[in-house]
Amino acid sequence: MYIDSHCHLNFPGLRERLPEVLEAMRAARVEQAICICTTLEEADAVQALAAQHPQLFATVGVHPDNEGVREPDLDTLLALAARPKIVAIGETGLDYYRLDGRSVADMAWQRERFRVHLRAARATGLPVVVHTRSASEDTLALLREEAAAPGAHPLRGVFHCFTESQAVAEAALDLGFHISFSGILTFKNARELREVAAALPLERLLIETDSPYLAPVPYRGKTNEPAYVPHVAAQIAQLKGLSVEAVAEASRANTRALFGLPEAVPA
Repeated sequence: MYIDSHCHLNFPGLRERLPEVLEAMRAARVEQAICICTTLEEADAVQALAAQHPQLFATVGVHPDNEGVREPDLDTLLALAARPKIVAIGETGLDYYRLDGRSVADMAWQRERFRVHLRAARATGLPVVVHTRSASEDTLALLREEAAAPGAHPLRGVFHCFTESQAVAEAALDLGFHISFSGILTFKNARELREVAAALPLERLLIETDSPYLAPVPYRGKTNEPAYVPHVAAQIAQLKGLSVEAVAEASRANTRALFGLPEAVPA
């Protein structure tokens, strides 16, 4: 019934109890989940999760906030993207939230890293999973620039764990991107974000946990996991005056179409 479009099952808090997490996911009718890569160092482990479990899929990329890690180049991303069950490039993007005394100009290394991922996405035809925090103007500018450049495939993807304004959402939609909401949508202080979600076209909407982070109400403050993604769907259903089943079906169809996922294998 549901798909968790973004989780980190290889992270501490989930990997140690993976059988329990997968069973809870099954019981909650979460049919599939995409395990997101955040460093090249963890790429093997993330891809192994997908290889070992039919309901799991994987991506390859380096998170913009990760420093002191192996830097991606185009050839490396292309080689890793060719592995079985890799369904996207990322997560990647820009994050200016913690500059630590640096200026935005000093973050040129992030912008170059983002470009490498976008070029890998255009070369492979895979969607790109975009992370943006305190950097939406530059994120959109780079996406527009790379989308206009020559390439084998058009640029497409998703703004994951969306927390930006209605204007940013509309700009992302104009670029052909999808938008994914997490448990943040259920937080008491997320009124403006709920307004964005209410206005978003259902055919461009995805749901996610970003687990082990950002557990939705009523689990806020606890370790998040894919079994909790129905709470995100329930919040969207309430905002839009729809049934939970309608939101689940739409987000599932959108996720499968964007990432090229097969039909779920019956448990």
